[in-house]
This record gives sequence, structure tokens and C-alpha cells, in this order.
Amino acid sequence: MTQLMTSGNQTMVTEFLFSMFPDLHEGGLLFFIPLLLIYVFIITGNLMIFIVVQLDVALHTPMYFFISVLSFLEIWYTMTSIPKMLSCLISEKKTIPLAGCLMQMYFFHSLGITEGCVLTSMAIDRYIAICHPLHYPTIMTPKLCIQLTAGSCLCGFFLVLPEITWIATLPFCGSNQIRQIFCDFTPVLSLACTDTSLVIIVDVIHAVEILCTFLVIALSYIQIIVVILGMPSPEGRQKAFFTCNTHIAVFLLFFVSVAVMYLRFSATYSVFWDTTFAVTFVILAPFLNPIIYSLRNKDMKDAIGRVFHYQKIVSVPWK
Repeated sequence: MTQLMTSGNQTMVTEFLFSMFPDLHEGGLLFFIPLLLIYVFIITGNLMIFIVVQLDVALHTPMYFFISVLSFLEIWYTMTSIPKMLSCLISEKKTIPLAGCLMQMYFFHSLGITEGCVLTSMAIDRYIAICHPLHYPTIMTPKLCIQLTAGSCLCGFFLVLPEITWIATLPFCGSNQIRQIFCDFTPVLSLACTDTSLVIIVDVIHAVEILCTFLVIALSYIQIIVVILGMPSPEGRQKAFFTCNTHIAVFLLFFVSVAVMYLRFSATYSVFWDTTFAVTFVILAPFLNPIIYSLRNKDMKDAIGRVFHYQKIVSVPWK
């Protein structure tokens, strides 16, 4: 039952209801089982990548360091939303407290922004490796990699904080039904019983964040492709392209879905398309990441074979 609190002449909402999830007897189990399997694969796949990169000395390079960081972030990114989705699919109680909703929004978007910054760092890494190979060892040092990762985390966890703080001050009354599969800015703000015209500022902030990140990554890969196409050796072109094609795939999957979802300003989509776009970057992108970075990556597959065949591994500094 929805919890309400009376304040003056208004009944304040203290928890929200996810109205998009079917009841268990209405087919919830049909969605629960595949989603659970996908979630287990996401956690085990990304955890395996993270562990293998830490243990195998052949992967102690900046590129694989960023891949391990991305895998680590994916684990926590999916933990902010998918467990609650699973609970809503099999439980009669499909509600979330206001404080829990704010926490879910904060960590979901903080980790998402951090991932975007890490993808930017990965693009810069590939740009230096391919376009300035002679300077690569002196530029992409372990210290710089750690600094870029720390900066990504600071960006992610501080940029979204003012937005969440503002939403926490808003009164919510009347309808408490969130027409989305997780707590997100637009569906939550639509339930506030006060003027939320400041949401345009939120939209602009999102747009600037996404576009700046997109431009840096896109320009890096455009320059990389130009350099690769100019290589005289077909074998050299193939090898160079192989080192960044997985990053381009992840970049396109992540940013296209995010851009469609958040670069719309006042435009509205149907509930079906809103849910479809949300599923793409909440579930599909994290699901494909382990496949892209392990099953399609020969170095990673070789390292997984070495680690899980219990070969002796000695930790050494990055090359």
C-alpha cells in the first residue's frame, strides 16, 4: 500500500510505485528468468575481466587497465537498477521509498557519467597509441591512468549531486506512479506538485555533458581512422584497427542510446520507446560489454585461458 503523509491540505507522497512491471501471475516470471540470467552473466563476465586483467601480466597496459575499470563500474552500475527490477517482477510490492528513489537516481547517473569519462580516457589512450606511438610510453604512465580514473569518478559523483539535492527539496503529491523501469529524472520530476520549469537547466547540463564527451571521443576516433587509413601496410592497418574497434562498438552502443534518451529536451516519447531506450543502456549495453571485450578479443581470451588453467603468474609493473 502506498505510504502517504498529510501536510496542510496536501497529501505528500513518501514512496513511488513502478507501474511498468507486470504481476507474477500476469507474466512477470517470463521476464524475471531471462533478466536474472542476463544479470548473472553481466556480473560474472565483468568480474572475470576485472580479475584477469589484475592477474595476467600481459594485460598490464593502460588499455586493459581502463577496460578493467569499465568492467568494475559496470558491476556497480547494474546493481543500482537491475536487482530492484527483479524484485518488482516477482513481488507484489513494486514500490520504492522517496529516499531510495533519490539514491538510485544518484548512483545510477553518477556511475553512468563516470563510465562516459572512462570511455573518453580510453579514446585518448588509443589516440596517443596509434597517432603518437613513439611518445606513448612516456605519456600514458600508470600515474596518469590512475589520475584519469580518479578524475572520472570525481566528475561522475559531483556533477549530479546538485541535481539530486534540488529534486530532494521538491514536494510530491497526487500520483506516485513512475512510468519507467527505474527512477529517472523526467518521470520523477513529472510527479512533483510544484513548478519544475528549472528542468530545462537540467536538460542543458545533461546535453553539455553528453555532447562534450561525445565530441572528444568522436574526434579521437576520427583522427585514429585517418591515421590507420594512411598506413602503407595492410597488416599494420588491420592490427591498428583491431586495437580500437571494440572501443568504437562500446562507444556507439552506450552513447547513441544515452543521447536518444537524454538529448530530447521537451520532446516526449511513447511509454514503449522510453522503456526500449532505457533497456538498451541499462541492460543491453552492460550485457554486451563482456562479450565485446572477452569473446571478441584474442588477447583477453588467451589471458582467461592462462589464468583459469592456473599457470604461474607474477605481478610486474606495466610495460
